[in-house]
Amino acid sequence: QVQLVESGGGLVQAGGSLRLSCAASGDVSKSVMGWFRQAPGKEREFVAFANWAGPIVSYGDSVKGRFTTSRDFSKNTLLLQMNNLGPDDTAIYYCAASRPQATGVLSSNELYHYWGQGTQVTVSS
Repeated sequence: QVQLVESGGGLVQAGGSLRLSCAASGDVSKSVMGWFRQAPGKEREFVAFANWAGPIVSYGDSVKGRFTTSRDFSKNTLLLQMNNLGPDDTAIYYCAASRPQATGVLSSNELYHYWGQGTQVTVSS
């Protein structure tokens, strides 16, 4: 069983930065790990993923060039560095992990089996 715990959310002014961390308990060495976010009244949105090989990373269009995700396999951790934040980035950010060696659309939340509780990010204008 895999458990995910996010940390690092908070309140920041527009143009600022935050770094989110996702700590995984259990074996995620062969899992895709990703970040999703959900703003009030909106659907859950893909932010980024990092797979287990490489790792290969990819980003949603709305965060490309501003967000960077990375994995520390020795610490079972997924990180999300968020720069140049704007009010539209305000959301609950969720960490997710797939089952081992899962295949499919890596930006789809349907691929992910394990989810964290989420951490709130609020960007003031």
